[in-house]
Amino acid sequence: MGFFDGLWPGRAAQFDSGNSTSSAIVLSKRNATVSLNKQGALSGNLRVNLSWRMRTSDIEGRSRRSGRLRNPLQFFQPEVVQAHTQGVVNVDLDLGCMYELADGTKGVVQPLGGLLGDLNGPPYVRLSGDDRFGAPSGETVYVNLDQRDQIKRLLFFVYIYDRTPAFDRTHAKVTLYPGNGPRIEIELDERAPQARSCAVFTVENVKDELIVRREVKFVYGFQSELDRLYGYGMQWGRGYKTRT
Repeated sequence: MGFFDGLWPGRAAQFDSGNSTSSAIVLSKRNATVSLNKQGALSGNLRVNLSWRMRTSDIEGRSRRSGRLRNPLQFFQPEVVQAHTQGVVNVDLDLGCMYELADGTKGVVQPLGGLLGDLNGPPYVRLSGDDRFGAPSGETVYVNLDQRDQIKRLLFFVYIYDRTPAFDRTHAKVTLYPGNGPRIEIELDERAPQARSCAVFTVENVKDELIVRREVKFVYGFQSELDRLYGYGMQWGRGYKTRT
């Protein structure tokens, strides 16, 4: 697992909360793209939120198994996922964003290495916090759409940091909250039990039109494998998060 060795010093910024509406656009395999231009969402901050929780069926399954330990050998069968509470799974999902700017600059914003980005200067992308326990607020990345002309493309991805691969046990969702218009939802609902990373969606500036495209492509490696898949061509090394 790694990170791109580079970070612009962040500056304090006021984050927009986005327009929370009752309606939502759900991106699926059949309806995989949406234009932010056509939604009138080209100003302010685009808020991208990752949230997750353990699937209820897995929690119930663990309860049933714990109640029928008639076979002593069951004591020695390891559990793939350990749940602290019904709403929390022992998997540390992180949200990150690879970027390529109009001037050719490339990099990544992610918790690993403290690469938090900058909202008011390049790369105009900023990570706010690192949720390690699946709290309802999750993790959030902000994109400054007022500087959209400076952005060529973005790749938002999710990876499991330092825990057992368990995308198939974890109900994860990425939600986009534009400054105007309906929210956009992408479920990580495909089964990939051994995957450690997932390319969730891309944002591309195509002739001044911002196109959001659902990807939901799981890989068994980390950021470097996603990089090769999408052709960013960055150099990667092993990275760690500061323990708190």
